[in-house]
Order: sequence, then structure tokens, then C-alpha cells
Amino acid sequence: MPSLRAVGLMSGTSADGITAALVRIDEARAAVLDFRTFPYPTALRKRVLAAASLSAPELSRLNFELGEAFAAAARKILRGRRADVIGSHGQTVWHGPDAAPANTLQLGEPSVIAERTGIAVVADFRPRDMAAGGQGAPLVPAFDEFLFQKGPIRAVVNVGGVANVSIVGKGRLWSAFDTGPGNGLMDLAMTLATGKAMDRHGAIASRGEVDCAAVRAMLAHPYFKRPAPKSLDKNAFGEAFLRRHLGKPTRARLPGILATLNAFTACSIADALPRRPKVEEVVVSGGGAFNKTLMRNLETLLAPVPVTTTDRYGVPIMAKEAACFAWLAARAWQGKPNNCPAATGAAGKRILGKIVPA
Repeated sequence: MPSLRAVGLMSGTSADGITAALVRIDEARAAVLDFRTFPYPTALRKRVLAAASLSAPELSRLNFELGEAFAAAARKILRGRRADVIGSHGQTVWHGPDAAPANTLQLGEPSVIAERTGIAVVADFRPRDMAAGGQGAPLVPAFDEFLFQKGPIRAVVNVGGVANVSIVGKGRLWSAFDTGPGNGLMDLAMTLATGKAMDRHGAIASRGEVDCAAVRAMLAHPYFKRPAPKSLDKNAFGEAFLRRHLGKPTRARLPGILATLNAFTACSIADALPRRPKVEEVVVSGGGAFNKTLMRNLETLLAPVPVTTTDRYGVPIMAKEAACFAWLAARAWQGKPNNCPAATGAAGKRILGKIVPA
């Protein structure tokens, strides 16, 4: 792959905002040159989180509003610098891999991004994988394979609204799938109790007592027993699940609820790691890597396997997913396959993404 510059745009299921990364990509590596996260305005975030209940005209409007937001993020990260292509994940508002037919919906109109930036855009990556019989997710394992296949066996874990893992190393990707909820349940409890978006650094969770019986009950969810490949929409572990196991979140009960959800999230990730091949290191990225309580829980559960972050390997924690979509776009732009059938269950290698020319 000749060296090129790509912008990656990512907004996860937590809908905190848009992370933009400018990445230099060649055949052997992806170097993050710059990245920033641009929070959604409060009103826009509320509409994103309520997208499942919006009417068709409201969804159409939201699609174009998000296109403008993604375009603005791309312009701000470029600051007049050159890029060959932009890769936009879009904002997931629904992911139904087990529906009949399988379907998914990401908003953030790529034509708006191309028009506002004057740069070709690759977007809407999931549907082609689904059309080929795959789950359409997770998409990051293809990038994990690119980054880590030459080293020892690692579990590369991304903790966004949903958590996913890639088992990769010794020349191949062994397996990859969504492990379960990442920050989504913790963020939801925080929002319901306080109106705030997150428990920053896991500070409130660190003061609470874990309800071990509730953790065991939540781990009995049938999703955890399903074999890979598998993926999920964050609403599979949504408000109904939260209230069924822990009741209504209130300020008074919040430390215990967050401590329990934090432990549950850590256990669901740890339990997902295989005994064979033996994992030699766990590498974490995404917003969950900043949750000190979650990282301590993972270190305890996974000891003696070391737990680190992608920072150690030159990929900033919050830039990894955006960098992934820059890389996916670069591959599509050059007509090269960019999916990972071992992760999604697709029938074979495909070129994912719809291209909107400059």
C-alpha cells in the first residue's frame, strides 16, 4: 500500500461525541499524526440516544445534522492539512445482526462530509459484511490483525459503549467478537441518576460495594453462552436489563450500582478470553481504559497476565477506533479487502464501505 493520509471519524454507541484522527498509512504501519474528540452538543446527543423512537422525517433530519457534525470534525482535525480520503463510521442508532433479515443503521450523511471537505469519503462499512452473511461487527479486528499479528498472543480489547476483543498474534487473528457491555450500562446508570454522561475515572464506582449475586445473575444472560462470531446492539443491555437486576438508579444507590456494573463489565471481558491459545498480554483501548476502577478490576481478574493500553504501542487510547476507520477507508479507496471474516462470520474477504467521490 503506497503511503497516504486518511482521516478517520468515529462516534461510538455511548454517543459522547466524534473522535477524529489524521493517520499516515503505509503497508506496514499506521501512524496517528493528530487526534481530537469533539463532544456532541447536549440537544444533539439526546436525539441520538432517542433515535430508535424517532419518526422517519426526524431520522432523515438527524442523518444530515450528523453529517454536518462529522464534516466539522474532519475540517477541525485537518486544519488545512492534506488528506487523501476520509473514513466515517457514522453514528450507530441500530444494529440487528440476528434480525430477519439482518440489518444495521449508521447515520451521518457522507455526501455532506464530502461536500464540506472536498475529500472523498468512505462510509457505511457494516452492510456489505452483513450482505455476505456476516454480523457486520466488530470491524476493528481487521485493524487489530494489521497492528498486532506479528507479536505474541494478545487480547486486544476495546471498551466503548460495547466491549469487543480480538485474539491476535503469532501471524494470525484467532477469534474476535463483542464481549458484552462496555461503558454503556455504567453511563446509562449515571445518566439516569444524575443527568451526567459518565462516572469519570470510575471514581464513584470505587466508593461502592459490589453486589456479587447481581453480577452472577447478569452473567447468566444467554449472550455470554453464544459462540463467536457474535455482535450486539448496546440496547441488548439497556435500561430494562439494568432495572431488572439493580432497580432504579438513584443518587443514594449510585456507588453500589456503579461498583456492581463495573465488576460485571470486567468479568464479562475476562470470562471471554480463551484458555487456548494462551493470552500473554491484554491491551486495552477506548474510553473504558480511563476508568481506573475498571482497569483495576481487569488486572485483578486477569493476573498474572499483564494489562496495558494501546498507548504502549504508539496508538493513543482514544484514537484507535478513529485510526481504524482511516485504515479501513484507505483499503477500500485502493480496492483492497478490509473485512475480517474470522470476526464477523462473513462468507469471505470483501471491500466494505460506500465511496462518495470528492
